[in-house]
Amino acid sequence: MKAALYRGNRTIGVGTSRPIPPAKGEVRLDVAYCGICGTDLHIFHGHMDQRVSVPLPIGHEVSATVAEVGAGVSNVSVGDRVAVRPLKFGAPSNFDKGNPHVGKNLKFIGIDLPGGMQRFWTVPAYTLHRLPDALSLEHGALIEPAAVACHDVRLGEVQAGEICVVIGGGPIGLLIALVAKEKGSQVVLSEVNDSRLKLAASLGLEAVNPLKENLVEAVRSVSDGAMADCVFEVSGSVPGVEVMTELPNVRGRIVMVAIHPEPRPVNLFKFFWSELKLIGARLYEERDFDEAIELAASGQLHLDRLITRINAIDEVQQTFETIVANPDGIKYLIDCAS
Repeated sequence: MKAALYRGNRTIGVGTSRPIPPAKGEVRLDVAYCGICGTDLHIFHGHMDQRVSVPLPIGHEVSATVAEVGAGVSNVSVGDRVAVRPLKFGAPSNFDKGNPHVGKNLKFIGIDLPGGMQRFWTVPAYTLHRLPDALSLEHGALIEPAAVACHDVRLGEVQAGEICVVIGGGPIGLLIALVAKEKGSQVVLSEVNDSRLKLAASLGLEAVNPLKENLVEAVRSVSDGAMADCVFEVSGSVPGVEVMTELPNVRGRIVMVAIHPEPRPVNLFKFFWSELKLIGARLYEERDFDEAIELAASGQLHLDRLITRINAIDEVQQTFETIVANPDGIKYLIDCAS
């Protein structure tokens, strides 16, 4: 069986996946599908070489079947279909204030530790969430990014009847928009890629290209002058940061979802003038996976529409190159059983 191994220098090689017997509290999985996300692309480009040991199986958006359980495991059984919450909690620290998902000693499985883009994968049992029979393993591979969206919307305190703006219409931006819409909010999605705009519009979202129309005026028109109650910055771009403070209403919230590796100029006067809140959102918690599974099983996240292509693991290098060359796609999955 095979594994996708990051070897550095924009190379994802195909190596051998060997089963590791689970220790106490661990589970060995037969991985079905693994999605490729923005973090994997950062690894591919070499931006995370300080954290990634080479060669390393990467990937963390996983659906799988339980193949073997270690001693003391009671939350899953052999044959269960699962999604993986790829966080290995370290020793508690006073710094964490009881939040291990962003804790000082957290290790991210698939970056700091071997990931799931391989056939055999051994992980802590507490990372596993059982999938309902109604949810396919293909859709199960999108539970992890959907949990990101559920976490972001929860931290943004989105309520029914509110106006939300999502800046950036990639996989996470679209999922945030769909989760916020499911909460009963009206969503405006800002995106510069026309293919993604068409997809967003077909999913019932108000889609705006800020290169072709004024986003602030579009939100003002949609909201009858009320502007946005919650804004999600998902683009990771300078224009996204510049416009995010122009969109909220009084006591509106801005949720920072994107990773901005460099400091950005921010209009702090807007926070003073309108009593705005800026909320950081990173990763997810157990409840976010539970909500993502429930929403996915209900069909409200339209996961079929978000899967661009499923490729065999032998095609992993070409798949990464395709994503880099063609930004139109949404979610590529690697078939780890192929």
